[in-house]
Amino acid sequence: MKTTLSGCTLVALLLLSTYASAQAYPTKSIRLIIPFAPGGTNDIVGRLIGQKLGEIVGQQVVPDNRGGAGGTIGMEVAAKAAPDGYAIVIGHIGTLAVNPTLYSKLAYDPVKDLAPITLVSKLPNLMAVNPTVPARTVAEFIVLAKSRPGKLSYGSGGTGGAGHLATEYFRLLTGIDLVHVPYRGTGLAVIDVISGQLDMVMAGVPAIVPHTRTGKLRALGVSGLARLSILPNIPTIAESGAPGYEATQWYGILAPAGTPAAVIAVLHAGLVKALASADVKERLAADGADPFVTTPGEFSAFMKLEIARWAPVIKKAGLVQ
Repeated sequence: MKTTLSGCTLVALLLLSTYASAQAYPTKSIRLIIPFAPGGTNDIVGRLIGQKLGEIVGQQVVPDNRGGAGGTIGMEVAAKAAPDGYAIVIGHIGTLAVNPTLYSKLAYDPVKDLAPITLVSKLPNLMAVNPTVPARTVAEFIVLAKSRPGKLSYGSGGTGGAGHLATEYFRLLTGIDLVHVPYRGTGLAVIDVISGQLDMVMAGVPAIVPHTRTGKLRALGVSGLARLSILPNIPTIAESGAPGYEATQWYGILAPAGTPAAVIAVLHAGLVKALASADVKERLAADGADPFVTTPGEFSAFMKLEIARWAPVIKKAGLVQ
């Protein structure tokens, strides 16, 4: 006898299958795509949270650095990965909010091609110079730059990256002329400032602080609205030479669009637990960062607002490519 399944039965079976998949997930290691070279803030934050997430979900989270082109190479890899939960990516202000305006032909659309899971951290940038640069404050650096237009250089983790945009915003606000030297990752730019090949770098606190403690870099200012508890003697850029300046980095974890909602839920729960853990909070705090958790919907809305916020800065600076 031939039998057929009712619509309700089919829906029930589908839901049961989805639930079973979520219960089983993950059954193998998860690849965390980091769209920059090792050593930068994106890499530091990604590895820290990825390791803790792996402990929580019971499978290793393997870092996969895909640096280059302001993070676009790695983000494209993530956008085109299978939407099965075994490839996720750490995005940030540059790759998610800046690149859509910066590049007229972008190989990925952060709104359409990626599924936000949660923001994970917010942190300010730290402006630092090689100790041989004759400026000990932001105000002194501005005076120095105006006396040497087009002579002082700064490095970034790539065109359109968080450090690049934060410095361009600073340059526009203060009316100075600096030479930009992009790298495949912030860590590489920091190395060349330390060696004296470059004069200045603006980057996330975790990438800078260790070198200020050893005297290899001199911190001039914090890009946030308040001083850092770990560097209480370093003023904000706004209070020390550039009134009104503020540029905060943020980071979030996303999956390829089309990843099942049940899998997103597992990852979200794991990330929330990871960010609430004492060791992760302590490590982030030591680097001047704060954990920052959202729902997938809140992350999506935040990302759209940030795209709209940075578009005028990018266009005014003449950076659209």
